Amino acid sequence: MLIVEDLLLLLLDDETGTPAKAGTLPYALGGAVLVELAMLGRIDVEGAGSVLSGPKVVAVGDGPLPDPLLQEAYDEVTRKPRTVQTLLLAIGGDLWKTVTDRLVERGELRRESKRVLGLFRTTQLPSAGTGHEARLRAAIRGALVDGTEPDTRTAAIIALLSGSGALPELRPQLAWSGEVYRRAKELEKGHWGASAVGTAVARTTAAIAAAGAAASAAVITTVTT
Repeated sequence: MLIVEDLLLLLLDDETGTPAKAGTLPYALGGAVLVELAMLGRIDVEGAGSVLSGPKVVAVGDGPLPDPLLQEAYDEVTRKPRTVQTLLLAIGGDLWKTVTDRLVERGELRRESKRVLGLFRTTQLPSAGTGHEARLRAAIRGALVDGTEPDTRTAAIIALLSGSGALPELRPQLAWSGEVYRRAKELEKGHWGASAVGTAVARTTAAIAAAGAAASAAVITTVTT
C-alpha cells in the first residue's frame, strides 16, 4: 500500500465512502505522493519559499520507481522545479478515481450502487473491513492519544492529515483533545523524534504539509466568501 492509498482510506467514511475535507482532497493526495517520493530519496526541497506556495521541489536520484503512480508523479516533478503547492494540484488533481479504483481492487473498499428516493442512482464506497485501516488507526491513536513514538510512515500520515485539517473529521472519530492537537501539530512541523528515517524527509514532509494547509485554508476561504 502506498501512503496515498492509506491516506485516502483513512479520509473516507467507513459507512458511505464520503471523504473528509472533500474540497481539499487533491492537495492531500498530491502531498501523500510527494512524501512517498521523499521517503524513497527521489525529491528534495530548495529554499524557504512563500508561506502560501512553499519551497521549490526538485527531482533527485535516477532509475525506475516501484509503482507506476509514483513514476508518473516523479516524471511530473522532473519537468521543471516548481513550488510545493503547484505540484500538489498537478499531481493530486486527478488522483481520487485512480486511488479509489486501486483500493477497490485491493479489497479495501466495496463499490455499491444504490437508489436515492427510488429515483437517483448513487455510488458509495464503504470499507471492506479487512483490518488494514484498523491497524492504521491504532498506530495513529498510539502516537496522538497514548504518546508513543510513531514510525516514519505513521508520522508522515499524521502530518498530512493535520495539515489538511481532516484529523478531527475522521469517521469513526478519533478521541480529540488539546493534547492530541498539539502532538499532531508537532508532527506536522517535522518534529518526529528518533524514529524518523532522516531530517531531510521530515523537513520535506513539513514543507508539503504546510503548503497543503495553506491551500486548504485558501479553498475554505473561497467557498465561504
